[in-house]
Amino acid sequence: MQLLPYALAVVAAAAVAHGTPPPAPSITFDNVRLLVTRFDETFAFYRDMLGLTPTWGKPGDNYASFAFPGGAQIALFRRSLMADAVGTAAQPATRHEQDTAALVLSVDDVDALYARLKPAGVEFADAPKNQPVWGIRAMHFRDPDGNLIEMFSPLKK
Repeated sequence: MQLLPYALAVVAAAAVAHGTPPPAPSITFDNVRLLVTRFDETFAFYRDMLGLTPTWGKPGDNYASFAFPGGAQIALFRRSLMADAVGTAAQPATRHEQDTAALVLSVDDVDALYARLKPAGVEFADAPKNQPVWGIRAMHFRDPDGNLIEMFSPLKK
């Protein structure tokens, strides 16, 4: 019999009974996982168009991750497999709504990146433009699976 889970539950219950919240668990950020239906195209987009280094997976797989300079990661996972895992496979797989999230990435020169990606066939929601209230110059586009991406550079002073 494992006593640790029981002991933790008793301590947490006692803390709540005395009005003291239990201590917060230690949480660290690992990655953002995009749930995609067009895995191979999306993999190629992040590798070839954005120049990210794959750290796991390849086209044809179910999962892949990519490293950013500085250690952050983004991952791709087949949406149908996550739906199976969380019990939502019977729900519609399409979405026809306003975006609920955006992948926001900073670059040294948003205009130079726009000039490189536009001829490569990336379809932009907008060309780079100043957003003075935000303090940035930003552009928006989507990956092959429809995920909204914002690339920005700080406004020059």
